[in-house]
Amino acid sequence: MKLHYHIIYWLSLLYSISINAQTANNKENNPYWTIDRNESIVWDVDKESRLPHSGNIEMSGKRISAIIYYNIDEKGMLQLTKDVIFPQLRTYNRTDQPSWKKYRAYFRREGNASTHPMINRNQKTIAPGPVRQVEINGTLKFYHQAVEDVQITRTIYPSMEERYLCELWEIKNTGTEAIQLNISNPSTLQSEYGYKGLYNFKTYISQGGKLEINPGESHLMSIYYSATITDLLNGNKDESHENFHWKKALEERTRFLDSMKNNLVLKTPDQTINTMFAFSKIRAAESIFESSMGLIHSPGGGNYYLGTWANDQVEYSGPFFPYLGYENANIAAYNTYQKFLENIPTEGHIPYAFELDGIFPMTHLDRGDAAMIVYGTSQYVLSTGNKEIGEKLWPLIEWSIEYCHKMRNNEGAVKSGSDEMEGRISTGTANLSTSSLYYGGLKFAIPIAKSLGKETLAAEYENRRKEMYATIENYFGAKIEGLDTYKYFKENTHLRHWICLPLNMGIYTRKEATLKVLFEKLWTDNGILVEYRGDSTKQELFWDRGTLYAFRGAMKAGATELALDRLKRYSHKRLLGDHVPYAVEAYPENNMKHLSAESALYARIFTEGMFGIEPIDLNRIKIKPSLPKAWNEMSITALHIMGRIIDIQINRKGEYLKIELLENNRVFFETLISEDESTTVQL
Repeated sequence: MKLHYHIIYWLSLLYSISINAQTANNKENNPYWTIDRNESIVWDVDKESRLPHSGNIEMSGKRISAIIYYNIDEKGMLQLTKDVIFPQLRTYNRTDQPSWKKYRAYFRREGNASTHPMINRNQKTIAPGPVRQVEINGTLKFYHQAVEDVQITRTIYPSMEERYLCELWEIKNTGTEAIQLNISNPSTLQSEYGYKGLYNFKTYISQGGKLEINPGESHLMSIYYSATITDLLNGNKDESHENFHWKKALEERTRFLDSMKNNLVLKTPDQTINTMFAFSKIRAAESIFESSMGLIHSPGGGNYYLGTWANDQVEYSGPFFPYLGYENANIAAYNTYQKFLENIPTEGHIPYAFELDGIFPMTHLDRGDAAMIVYGTSQYVLSTGNKEIGEKLWPLIEWSIEYCHKMRNNEGAVKSGSDEMEGRISTGTANLSTSSLYYGGLKFAIPIAKSLGKETLAAEYENRRKEMYATIENYFGAKIEGLDTYKYFKENTHLRHWICLPLNMGIYTRKEATLKVLFEKLWTDNGILVEYRGDSTKQELFWDRGTLYAFRGAMKAGATELALDRLKRYSHKRLLGDHVPYAVEAYPENNMKHLSAESALYARIFTEGMFGIEPIDLNRIKIKPSLPKAWNEMSITALHIMGRIIDIQINRKGEYLKIELLENNRVFFETLISEDESTTVQL
């Protein structure tokens, strides 16, 4: 009986495991969204069995950002809410708000169903029918079922230049006879005094009134969510809504999306990865705003606008933008580095951010920002290949190196008050992130110093790099959970996501154990956990940036097969799952908002990781591709690097990889290498 009981127990356990695995697999293989032939993602709501369902997506232009919240109920009916943010319009703090709210004092308003037009036909008010399909590709589009021969399609997108969001309605006659409609033109006006005058939030509708639509034809009209200023300080000069037009805004948005589509194009055998890469370019590059600092890239997410940060902008997006070839992004990146350069302190640590039009330098915490700055700035300079930019930004690089060197403890690790988690989780007095970024910064600063004729300094930095390499091994190297990996700080006893950073810097002494930690111990359906404390107390806290760095580091370390399986699953979930279509910031904090620099980190998995592109001075690059065994080819076309626009084609040739570089469709470099080798190209 006891044996029989054990057999039943184990069979039941195996059945339970099988059912759970099958359920997880079905959920993963049954996404909400699919990729269509136009490289959009679409959700066929009329075939959906998992309603209700809700989501949100952010879209931005130079003077506006909007987070669109959508909910579709059991009957397919749509509820839309727009959180419309005007970053340049700083508001006054309320007396019942905490003082820190001044850093988030953006003029913002909500747009909802109360601003929608009333469409009347034959003494009936026609509401949009159930949603048939939703489409995303730089715009958000809802296709409704026809009601009384009236079919409505709604497309939402921001102006790239002005302060307004458009919700374009296409009203189509699906019947066999002409229809007469009366469309109301509701408008609302809300005003609020702020630092720049009187802010006016206006919602209104164009192209309404009485009209006739013939069978098969459509009428276009737009709802505008807009802001203007009555400038009380300079002669009561009023801005006008008259120049706001949905067609102009759509043309601007289309030009931007075309630029993203035609530059830095990734082609692999995996359509999901290709599409996620394409979408990442959009989110990374759209979050650029006019400011007193010039064009500036900001994270977004409902909280972070018109400012620049040492991690998101200096370290994450800045080094990526030269490859993209988008002029506004290049300008914004340079303006970020210039802002930090202008604020090198005479003593103490450098500000970690400049918020709300740059007027608030954030100086209360040293997060290891000098290490972030030297790492990101050096990579950016090398990616541009521009000696003049190198000379201008060299004081920022040199100061950051000297500050990090000065901040070392007795054992050689670089001290900092925190890391970019800013106290959300313990970091000790010297953490692995700060020391690793400093090591990477030295690595990339050395060839810049040589290019600028600073040979003695380059030699000194090389000695410091070797010392820091030893420190990372001796101070942070440790056995945790039985694995020879890294402790995040001296007293740390738990596995942490940022142990992926040495891999990104080319340090592979603890590669096997570190990869096991990242992609087994810390791995979840949402990527890598911030920290692991055993299966029974596994935390739900995750930040995508740790996952994205881990993917890049694994690719650089040659662990392509291990990383690819997880990368495909991650890309599938973020692009086609329940919250799409971009990488996110974190959970539970900020509820997985689509911060823009995370999308730049996704793209860098491929440029620096899978393709192994690494500038080694101002006119040479190293390429060390990691072509998955199941793939025979991959390419990046229209890559902007060191003043040139090139294509990189990787093909499998038996046991070797063939690398071809093309410019204007002409091959100017080709070679065969083994799979674990690299090649150097003079540009």
